Amino acid sequence: MEENGNRENGTATTKPEPALTARRKRWLGLVIGGFLAIGIGYAVYWATHLRHLESTDDAYVGGNVVQITPQIAGTVVAVNADDTSFVKAGETLVQLDRADAEVALEHAEAQLGKAVREVRSLFATSGQLEAAVEMRQSDVTKANEDLARRERLAGSGAISKEEVQHARDAARSAQSALVAASQELAANRARVDRTTVENHPDVKNAAARVHDAYLANARTTLPAPVAGYVAKRTVQLGQRVSPGTPLMAVVPLDQVWIDANFKEAQLAGMRVGQPATVTADIYGGKVVYHGRIAGFGAGTGSAFALLPAQNATGNWIKIVQRVPVRIELDPRELSEHPLQIGLSMRVEVDIRERGGERLPRITRREGYSTDVFRSVEEQADARIKAVIAANVGGPAPRGAASAAGDGKGGPRRLAHAEQRPQPGSAVVAQ
Repeated sequence: MEENGNRENGTATTKPEPALTARRKRWLGLVIGGFLAIGIGYAVYWATHLRHLESTDDAYVGGNVVQITPQIAGTVVAVNADDTSFVKAGETLVQLDRADAEVALEHAEAQLGKAVREVRSLFATSGQLEAAVEMRQSDVTKANEDLARRERLAGSGAISKEEVQHARDAARSAQSALVAASQELAANRARVDRTTVENHPDVKNAAARVHDAYLANARTTLPAPVAGYVAKRTVQLGQRVSPGTPLMAVVPLDQVWIDANFKEAQLAGMRVGQPATVTADIYGGKVVYHGRIAGFGAGTGSAFALLPAQNATGNWIKIVQRVPVRIELDPRELSEHPLQIGLSMRVEVDIRERGGERLPRITRREGYSTDVFRSVEEQADARIKAVIAANVGGPAPRGAASAAGDGKGGPRRLAHAEQRPQPGSAVVAQ
């Protein structure tokens, strides 16, 4: 009766069809197989690629910050650059008052000219004393000849003994005068022996003072040692500055690098020279930089912190330490997409190649230097030569007029003429 009622109401239960069950099993197998394929693919990718990568987002752009500091004390009269300005190497950034330096330079040059002329007089005196010695030698010869004649005549009684005695006294006097002249010549030669006007000690001493005064005058102009962007400018007009006072900084953004702070557990497989890929937050993942590990920090960041952690205390919590790793970037990529110091970066290092030592002793082959200040030394030497050449006599060297300066304290073109007079030469004898 119940079965008949269910049939009449249309609610009779039937078993699921075999085709539906098979479809469900097939879809379930496909899903499981897909997950297995993904897992196997990821395992293969990890085994061949990911396990050879070490990455960190605790990385920032680093670079040189070239400080501009004066070498002498002075008053600022001009500031030619400001923050965000781009300057070229050698371009004047700050100008100090140069009045005192110019006066000191002129005084030193006058002392050098005076020293040159005094040394010239020493050489001339040597020539004069040589002539005096020759004259005294002639007097001695004449006195000895007169004495010999009188001694011959004294034997025959033609002259008196008193006259012979006078001849002997004259010979002794001439000999003493010769000795005195020779000693005077030797004393004067001791002051100029084996020297010229240029390398005489008195001239070199005066030349050193000119060199020092010229450098002090040149250092009133503060040039940019390298090309870059001005930052941290603090100098103001009229400010009295002393040596070592930071005035501003120049940042060469074409020489930046990446300081990536890896965890200590990530450093075991890292070696110098391993390739790295770097992305910047400022450009996103579209711009990828390529570089290599240049070196490792000598200690962890906390060890060199201003207030290092006191791990020896009982109140100690273990914290994973990080060590800075320097990454050098491709200069071409850096010029196409410039970076600024302090920008956030993400670094991935391929540690597949692990040859060599973990901390090799690498010395930098190319130092970080500038040639901006080298010309000052050359100009100072040329200035000294020009002053010496102008005081040794003879025709003025070519370019001596321009070597004297423009009268405004500006740079002067210096003559490179060099004249080395010898004792007794026509130049010295004037």
